[in-house]
Amino acid sequence: MSAEAVRVGFVGLGNMGGRITRRIVAGGYPVLGYDVDTARAGEAGATVAASPAAVAEGSDVVLLSLPDSPVVESVVLGDDGILGAARSGQVVVDLSTSSPSSTVELHRRLAENGVELVDAGISGGAAAAEQGSLTIMAGGSEAALDRVRPVLDTFSARVYRMGGSGAGHTAKLLNNFLNGISLAATAEVMVAARKAGLELHTFLDVLNSSSGVNFATLNRFPRIVDGDYLEGGLTGDLMLKDLRLYAELIRELDVRTPTAAGCIEAFELAAELGYGDQISNRVVDAIGDLSGGVRLQEPST
Repeated sequence: MSAEAVRVGFVGLGNMGGRITRRIVAGGYPVLGYDVDTARAGEAGATVAASPAAVAEGSDVVLLSLPDSPVVESVVLGDDGILGAARSGQVVVDLSTSSPSSTVELHRRLAENGVELVDAGISGGAAAAEQGSLTIMAGGSEAALDRVRPVLDTFSARVYRMGGSGAGHTAKLLNNFLNGISLAATAEVMVAARKAGLELHTFLDVLNSSSGVNFATLNRFPRIVDGDYLEGGLTGDLMLKDLRLYAELIRELDVRTPTAAGCIEAFELAAELGYGDQISNRVVDAIGDLSGGVRLQEPST
């Protein structure tokens, strides 16, 4: 089936959803979009829909990019939601970072109407969304994933099927915990390095050729030490939400987590100090605030 014949809907056209929608449109798919901020659909190149239900009525594939499970549940199950307008044969793809248990229940509810749900956690951030190089970890039936894969290929470089319903969101939470803990730990270490008088670019070179290397040392802090916090990515509040979902998942799996509390505390601290609505990289400034007002950047002269 050609791209023009597949009608794509998108609900949630914010930081990530807007970027992804632009990639889908560039890939030749018409997109019908809804966001509580009505201007966002036009900015992303989509046709504006009046509600999630209107998106479902006018689409074959509906993608969601929303803040959390309660919002996803409202969009799917609420008044003017997707479920009431859905029809057999449609596929809903949830790109949000959601609770796997909520995802499994939504899968069940949609299946009663003959609608498939694919939970598709995404990783790579705003830059990868712009470039169409996101990584997708998907849960749901193989047949449903195959049906939507051409659309996913417009904004992703790798698509992994992790298992049945909820498996994609489970993989995303596990990944995001490692993302959060490496960011928080590296922030702490970099503040300590600044206070110890180390030259930070050289120190990062050491870390990146040593056993302390991680995504934050490679991709975040070489820019942060020069004052570029990579604004536009995941906020501290959303990181905190993901970490709390991880802790909930780990409890459900009956796995001991001696490290989660400290990581969560770091982003709670950032929220308390007013950095919650800024990019999660600002956790380094929260730690710096309580360490004598430390900033990694060299003071301007």
